[in-house]
Amino acid sequence: MKPGAGTTKSSASTRLVLLTLASGQFLMALDSSVMNVAIATVADDVGTTVTGIQGAITAYTLVMAMFMIPGGKVGGLIGRRRAFMIGCCVYGCGSLVTAIAPNLPVLLFGWAFLEGIGASLILPAIVALVAGNFPVERRPAAYGLVAAAGAVAIALGPLIGGVATTYFSWRWVFAGEVLVVLAILVFARRIADAPAAERPRIDLVGVVLSALGLGIFVFGVLRSDEWGWLRPKPDAPSWLGVSAVVWLMLVGLLLIWLFLRWEARLVARHREPLVDPAMLRVKQLTGGLTMFFFQYLVQMGVFFVVPLYLSVALGLSALKTGARLLPLSLTLLAAAVLIPRLFPDVSPRRVVRFGILALLVGAVVMMGALDAGAGAEIVTVPLLLIGLGMGSLASQLGSVTVSAVPQEQSAEVGGVQNAVTNLGASIGTALAGSIMIAALTSSFLANVEQNPAVPAEVKSQATVELSSGAPFLSDAQLTTALEEAGTSPEVTQAVLDANDDARLDGLKAALAVLAFAAALALFFTQRIPTTQPRAPAA
Repeated sequence: MKPGAGTTKSSASTRLVLLTLASGQFLMALDSSVMNVAIATVADDVGTTVTGIQGAITAYTLVMAMFMIPGGKVGGLIGRRRAFMIGCCVYGCGSLVTAIAPNLPVLLFGWAFLEGIGASLILPAIVALVAGNFPVERRPAAYGLVAAAGAVAIALGPLIGGVATTYFSWRWVFAGEVLVVLAILVFARRIADAPAAERPRIDLVGVVLSALGLGIFVFGVLRSDEWGWLRPKPDAPSWLGVSAVVWLMLVGLLLIWLFLRWEARLVARHREPLVDPAMLRVKQLTGGLTMFFFQYLVQMGVFFVVPLYLSVALGLSALKTGARLLPLSLTLLAAAVLIPRLFPDVSPRRVVRFGILALLVGAVVMMGALDAGAGAEIVTVPLLLIGLGMGSLASQLGSVTVSAVPQEQSAEVGGVQNAVTNLGASIGTALAGSIMIAALTSSFLANVEQNPAVPAEVKSQATVELSSGAPFLSDAQLTTALEEAGTSPEVTQAVLDANDDARLDGLKAALAVLAFAAALALFFTQRIPTTQPRAPAA
């Protein structure tokens, strides 16, 4: 079927195609947040530590980042719909293995490897299939809904994980994913394929260089919490007095540079590259990719900070924490659906700037609202604003990036786009986490040092033991630890007060960095076009 054949389909069939693709996007994003509220439960169930489960979650992002660009090329080799369906099969197998995993190695194989490989085939194919099944003028709405499905999955993940863990088992989440995958495979037959004009060749050297470059860079970013960004934390690996994180990121960037040089060499020799370097010189495409990067950086940073405030600082249950994130989903869906429908001719640049400003204002309002004695209700208005910003960006960016190049390159764009979003997500989470811990540690030690109720030996011990970073603890966790240490009631209360203030300082510092990132993104919006695409790219 020719690209754009979606125009001849019935309205019901078109909606079914969109629902199928959005369901795939929902599943891919769900695993990034669904188990964040049940890490301790999962760790106990498979006989490992919390650190082991956190490693499994981050490994999922790492595998996706490594293989997203090659996954986009595979779609051109075997057909986008076939790549989508094979990716769903691999992902479903990974979900099944995860659901029955008896230990951490099996969990890593199912969750991180199989599901990560499946996602690297599915996500680029979704971008190409939207382009192949919807006419140009309907793509902003289609991309908006697909992107909204992923963002809503991240927002609902803690609620879904909380319900499953509280009333059933965390394993039912992954068993349920298998059923969803089966339903997607049934309806995927209605999706029109978007086959490449010629059978492409896979650049194996490019695959290795891009996978290693992105993988090493993202791995370095993800280790920043434990190793330190520049100055190595105690017992962390280092070289020449500099944290291993810096060296990993430099090696990753060097490999990415070598990858681009290799691709340019292939083009000069009239051979087919994995990614055409000329594509990355298109102003509109790089503008859209830059906005995707900043959106996911801020988005995942917020999804890291807000649940910590609700579940740890306020002590809310997993269910209540997830419920407090729902306002974000409401405005996100509203913006993603209604902006293309009510304003089909609106300037994409104007909408993107509005979305970035909404993210910025939401982060600033939340930062200002955090105060001693504040309750869970203070996150409602900021989350409404952040959801509005995310939905606004979702309604435009997918169409902006794909319309910037000929349709036969849409799968390549999908691979690059999803690699960029995973990069932004990992940096956002790591940056928010490391800044929060640094600010919390500094504030906690300063508060303890200035409190006369805390004995000198306790101050000295705290300085030594917390030199690598203070943990983000609830009052209940800290009270238990202090009671086991045999501290007096006066010292316990003084430490609890210091911890309360330090937690807020850490959360505010993380939000300030996210607000700064949103403000920085405004300087790159000039690359976003001012008119909606109305005809296929030449």
